[in-house]
Amino acid sequence: MELCEKSFRISDISFSKNTISLVKYSPEFKSQWDNFVSSSKNGVFLQYRDYMDYHSDRFRDHSLLFFKNAKLIGLMPANENNDILNSHEGLTFGGVITDSEMKTSLMMEIFERIINHCKEEGFSELIYKTIPYIYHQIPAEEDLYALYRHNATLIGRNVISSIHMPLNINYTKERIRTIRKAKSNNIVVKRSFDFKAFMNILENVLLERHAARPVHNVNEIVRLAKRFPNNIKLFASFKGDLMLAGTIIFESKNVAHAQYAADSNEGWDLGALDLVFDYLVADYYKNKGFFDFGGSTENLGQVLNGGLLRHKEGFGARAIAHDFYQLAI
Repeated sequence: MELCEKSFRISDISFSKNTISLVKYSPEFKSQWDNFVSSSKNGVFLQYRDYMDYHSDRFRDHSLLFFKNAKLIGLMPANENNDILNSHEGLTFGGVITDSEMKTSLMMEIFERIINHCKEEGFSELIYKTIPYIYHQIPAEEDLYALYRHNATLIGRNVISSIHMPLNINYTKERIRTIRKAKSNNIVVKRSFDFKAFMNILENVLLERHAARPVHNVNEIVRLAKRFPNNIKLFASFKGDLMLAGTIIFESKNVAHAQYAADSNEGWDLGALDLVFDYLVADYYKNKGFFDFGGSTENLGQVLNGGLLRHKEGFGARAIAHDFYQLAI
């Protein structure tokens, strides 16, 4: 197999024949990890190590690789937090990543190995974030059955609002009205690389309206956008040279996901953000499988932001469940 470093060979690892071998991630596996994500049926760029490791100082990595007869068959991005194994606190989602060869019976074996590993490491529970089906290249819910069979408890259900792009999309009258208003004020939408200007708008909006801050700071977003220029894109609306609103898109094979969206006070009055979304939905991403506006819930789904949800549904988006499970060890 491919060498990660001159001093490392996959053949140096001792594997059990015909059973699942679990290996904790270390940097020597970076090449195998990233290559597997690229060819997987449910992985996205968020699970590449160059993305995961940007916040390695905040999370104690405990990612896992699964082998059978020396062949890599699955990955699980994970971190440890006291006696809890999480999949993964620093990612929106990150369950077991597999290729097209994964079968339900094999996933059952993987979960047996995960549970045994948790016992060996002294973890009391596994907190598992599922990967929403819209991010799957082909069906990949073998893990849901394995969770059920091991009596995992559903502890959270977020609502993510997505448009299935091949279908006819109908905006509400309110969204049509604000889009027309933005156009009548000569607002223009385009891709921008001025992440600093957008993050300034976003930080002001979150602070003033929600007393909150974005998960990523401006330096992190700039660094990640340089690492993943084909996956992380900023689209913004302008009046002249002034940025009024924008959204940072995290783009994967099937899905364009609005990771952040914000408008200035002037942009709010002029409908500048709605014009951005109209451009993305009706034009730029019209050939994508899904456009995902993201979640509208807090506290693992216990709190629903009705106003935010109505805005997304105004573009034709509808609910997809994003579930979280707790598996007691």
